[in-house]
Amino acid sequence: MNQNIALAFGFATTPLELISFLLSLLTVGLNIRQIHWAWLFSILSSALYALVFFEVRLYGDMGLQFVFILVSVWGWSQWLRGASEGGQLSVSYLSASERWRSGAIGLSMFFLLYLFLKFCTDTDVPVADGFLTAGSLLGQALLSRKKIENWMVWIVVDVLYVALYLYKNLMLTAILYAVFVVMAIHGARVWKSIYLRSKMESNAE
Repeated sequence: MNQNIALAFGFATTPLELISFLLSLLTVGLNIRQIHWAWLFSILSSALYALVFFEVRLYGDMGLQFVFILVSVWGWSQWLRGASEGGQLSVSYLSASERWRSGAIGLSMFFLLYLFLKFCTDTDVPVADGFLTAGSLLGQALLSRKKIENWMVWIVVDVLYVALYLYKNLMLTAILYAVFVVMAIHGARVWKSIYLRSKMESNAE
């Protein structure tokens, strides 16, 4: 698994990172279109990326992948529950109080993760790893409930992840997260249009 292979555009990677890369792209693409099979590919890519991150000592990100698997199972059930009730979970915004609560939860997670990574692991990037792990957990939770703010969280997180993965020499993963930034911007626009269209249809009734 550790043997490098050369990609056509000149970057070195491993088979494990390459497969994780492709599955992650598929996951986000399906999320934008609200296709529930996205959660299956999320589970698979998270399991593989846990191994990738272990090899480069990004323990927060490694642990995050296992949490992602659990959240993905929950998110999948949320999306399927909507379908079983004759529709689908509706795209919506957080209320003002939910935004404050989400922000407080995110900061609390960051503080706890930072302390754990700083004093219980040998990571050399405890602040970045803790902050981005907390942000990713928040983004995934909001995605599970189809909250439009999830895309805003992912835009910030993905931009910072590009810098972190460049530092860790995970070039293909850095490219992946740069693509994620573009996809998150597109996802926000698509979900906003879906929300506005549903509001117009509701008002028309």
